[in-house]
Amino acid sequence: MSDERQTIELPITGMTCAACVRRNERALQRAEGVDEASVNFATEKATVTFDPARLSARDLVDTVAEAGYGVVTQTETLPITGMTCASCVARVERALKHVPGVLKAEVNLATERATVTVLPGAGVRERLEKAVRDAGYGVAETPPSGDGAAATEAALDVEQAARRGAYEALRRRVVIGAVLSVVIFAGTMQHHWFPFLPDWMNNGYFLWALTTPVQFWVGARFYRGAWAALRHGAADMNTLIAMGTSAAYFYSVLVVLFPTLFEAEGLTGAVYFDSAAIIITLVLLGRLLEARAKGQTGEALRALVKLQPDTARVVRDGSESEVAVADVRPGDLVLVRSGERVPVDGVVVEGASAVDESMLTGEPLPVAKEPGDEVIGATVNTSGSFTFRATRVGSETALAQIVQLVERAQGSKPPIARLADVVAGYFVPIVIGIALVTLIVWLIFGPEPALTYALLNFIAVLVIACPCALGLATPTAIMVGTGKGAENGILIRDGAALETAQKLDTIVLDKTGTITEGRPAVVEVLVAGGDTAAEGMDADGMDAGELLRLVAGAERGSDHPLARAVLEAARERGLEPPAFTEFEDLAGHGVRARVEGRLVEVGSARLAGERAPIDELERRGAALRETGATLAFVWVDDRPAGALAIADRVKEGSVEGVHRLRELGLDVIMLTGDDRRTAAAIAREVGLDDVRAEVLPHEKAGEVERLQAEGRRVAMVGDGINDAPALAQADVGIALGTGADVAVEAGDVTLISGDLRGVPVAIELSRRTIRTVKQNLFWAFAYNAALIPLAAGVFYPAFGILLDPIFAAAAMGLSSVTVVSNSLRLRRFRPR
Repeated sequence: MSDERQTIELPITGMTCAACVRRNERALQRAEGVDEASVNFATEKATVTFDPARLSARDLVDTVAEAGYGVVTQTETLPITGMTCASCVARVERALKHVPGVLKAEVNLATERATVTVLPGAGVRERLEKAVRDAGYGVAETPPSGDGAAATEAALDVEQAARRGAYEALRRRVVIGAVLSVVIFAGTMQHHWFPFLPDWMNNGYFLWALTTPVQFWVGARFYRGAWAALRHGAADMNTLIAMGTSAAYFYSVLVVLFPTLFEAEGLTGAVYFDSAAIIITLVLLGRLLEARAKGQTGEALRALVKLQPDTARVVRDGSESEVAVADVRPGDLVLVRSGERVPVDGVVVEGASAVDESMLTGEPLPVAKEPGDEVIGATVNTSGSFTFRATRVGSETALAQIVQLVERAQGSKPPIARLADVVAGYFVPIVIGIALVTLIVWLIFGPEPALTYALLNFIAVLVIACPCALGLATPTAIMVGTGKGAENGILIRDGAALETAQKLDTIVLDKTGTITEGRPAVVEVLVAGGDTAAEGMDADGMDAGELLRLVAGAERGSDHPLARAVLEAARERGLEPPAFTEFEDLAGHGVRARVEGRLVEVGSARLAGERAPIDELERRGAALRETGATLAFVWVDDRPAGALAIADRVKEGSVEGVHRLRELGLDVIMLTGDDRRTAAAIAREVGLDDVRAEVLPHEKAGEVERLQAEGRRVAMVGDGINDAPALAQADVGIALGTGADVAVEAGDVTLISGDLRGVPVAIELSRRTIRTVKQNLFWAFAYNAALIPLAAGVFYPAFGILLDPIFAAAAMGLSSVTVVSNSLRLRRFRPR
C-alpha cells in the first residue's frame, strides 16, 4: 500500500437534507482506498482523503453518482508546445492524470491541445500547466477569457500566430541545414562523384566544421526533447534521432581526430558527417511539411468562428449605433441590412427578407424571414433589411454552441485509437532495444568492416522508427471529419459517436417532427356539391376560399392545434379571418360561432346530430382518410357546407432521406404513437415497410432496447424533446435541431437543419472518416513493422539488402506526411 495520500474536495449537487449528507458520506467511506470522508451540507462539498494508488478521483465521482447525486466539474483546454509524436502524447496525458482532481485528460497531437476534465478549485489551471512543464513540454500563452465564438476566435488567432512563428523558425533551420548538407554531401563524395571539386572539400576538419552547426543548432530541438524525456525517465522520437545522429557524428569526429587508431584496427576510417547532417535536415523537412498539412486540418473550425461579424448595428433609445458584437445584450434591437451577416440569434420584429443559412445548416436555398421568425447569428441577409430582437448572445448563440461542440469533438478519441495509445507507450524503448541488438549482432556476426555495418544499421533502425505516424493517424482524420460534418450542418459529439455510427445496421425514425413537420396543416378543402377545392361551390355560391375564411373566423376563438392549422391555411392564402360572436367550444366535438351573421359549426362527424346528412362528404373524404388525414366537417346555418382535411405533412426531403438510408444497406423502422392507419399511410408515402405504431413516448426506449437485444446496432432519430430516453438508449442518438435551437446535448449527432436527408450524410461521413483512421493506423503499423526489420538488416543474408540511414530519414518524414495527407482527402467529401 502506498504511504502517499491525497485530499480533494468534491462539489456535490442534488443534496436537499441531512439524509443526503449521510448517504454521500456512507457511500464515500465504503469505497476501497478512502481513509476519511466528510460532507458539508452548507458548502455542498465532500472532503475526501484517499490512497491514489488504489482509486482515483474519477472513482470517487462515480461513487457519488451511484449514490444518486452529481459532482460539478470543469473543462480546461491547454495549447501544448513541444510535442512531436505519440510518445509525447502519452507522457503529457500521464502527467496531467497525476494532478489531484483530474478526472480525464485527452491530448491531441494534431491540434496540439490537451482537454482536461477536472474538479473546480483555485489554481487548477496553474497546476495543470505546471504538470505539463514538469513533463518537459510548454503551454502556449492564451488570451484573456471571453464569451462565445469571439473568444474562440481570439484563442485560435493566438495559437495560429504562435504556430506561424514556429513554422517560420523551423523553415529557416531547414533551409540552412539543407544548404550545409548539400556541401557536406558533395565534400564527402568528392572522390566518387564530384572529382572536379577541390580536394580541401573532402578534408575531415572542414566537414566537421560544417556538420557541427547542423548537429547542434539546426538539430537542437532533438537534444532538448531527448534531455527533457531523459530527466523523466522516458524516451521519445527526439531520443531516437538524437541517438542515431550523435552516433554518426561522434564516430566521424573520432575518425578525424584519431585516424591512425582506425587504420591500425584495419578499418577504412570513413566519416559519416553527411549521414548526420542529412538525417537531421530530412527529419526537420518532414516536420515542416507535417506542420503545414496539420494547419489545414483545422480550417473548418477557423472558418466557423470567422462567420460571426465583429460589429452589430443596435437601436437604443431611438438612435442607431454600431457596437462590438460582444456588447450586444439580450433584448437589444439589431438592424441588419442587405448583404450583412446577422450578428447574434434573435426574433424578427420588423421588415422581411431572405436569409442564407447554408454555412450553418447546409441548406442551399435562402429562407424567407418575416416578423416572428427566428434568425441565427452568422447567417447572411441576402435581400432587404429587417430589425430583430436579440435573444441569445455570446456563448448562448447557435454558432458558439456549434463551435464548442466541434472543438470538443476534434479533441476526442474514438475507441479505435486506444491500440495506438498503448503501443506508443512502449514503442520508443522497444525500438532502442532493437537498435542495440542490431548493433551487437552486426558487430559479432557481420562481414568486414563489421563496425561500419553495425553503426549504419544501428542508426537506420533509430531513424526509421516513426511514432509520429501513430500519433497523427487518428486525430487528424477526426479533425477533418468533424469539421466537414459541421460544414454540412452535422454536429458530431465525439470520436466515439463517429466510430459507432459507421457500424450501424438499423435506423429508427420517430414520425412526428422527424419524418413529418410535426404540426397539422390543411391539405384539402372539400366544398359540398363539388369535387375539388378549386371547383367546389355550394348552392349558396360558396367556394373553397370563402368556406375556409368563415371556418377561420369561427376557429379564432379556439387554441386547439387544428384551429391553428386552419388559421395558418387562411393566412397562407391571403384570407383575413372575420370577427366572430357567440363562440362555443363543443367539448370533444368541435366549435360553434356566429360569423358575419351566419352560424358556423366545425367538428367531427359526431357533431352531425339532427343536421342534414353528410354522406356525400364522407364518401369523398374516405380517400383522404386513407392518407392519414383527419376530416373536420363544416355546417353553415345547419346545412353541410364542406369539410377540411387536416394532416401532419411529410417533410420535404423525408422520402429522399429514407431512400438514401436504404441504399446504404440500413434497415429503417418508423416509430410513432399514432394509430395504425395513419402510421401506415405515412409509411407508404415515404417508402417504409416496417412500422411500429401506437407506441407511447415512454415506450420508445423499450422498443430500441428490444431491437438491440436482437443483436442490432441501432440509431434513434428524433427531435430531442420527448425522444430523449430513446436517444440515450440507442447506440447513436441523432437529434434534429431547428435553427437557433441547436440541441447540442440531445444526441450523439445533431442535424442543425432538421432535414432527414442529413442522416445518411452523417452515416456516410462516419464511414469515410473511420475508414480513413483505419487506413492511417494500418499505414503507421505496417510502415514500422516492415521497415524496422529492413533497417536492422534482417534481409541482408538472403537478399543482400541494406537501408542507408539517409533513406531511412526520408522514409520516416514521408510516413507522417502520408498520414496527414490521407486525412486531408476527407475535405473532398461531398454528400450524394
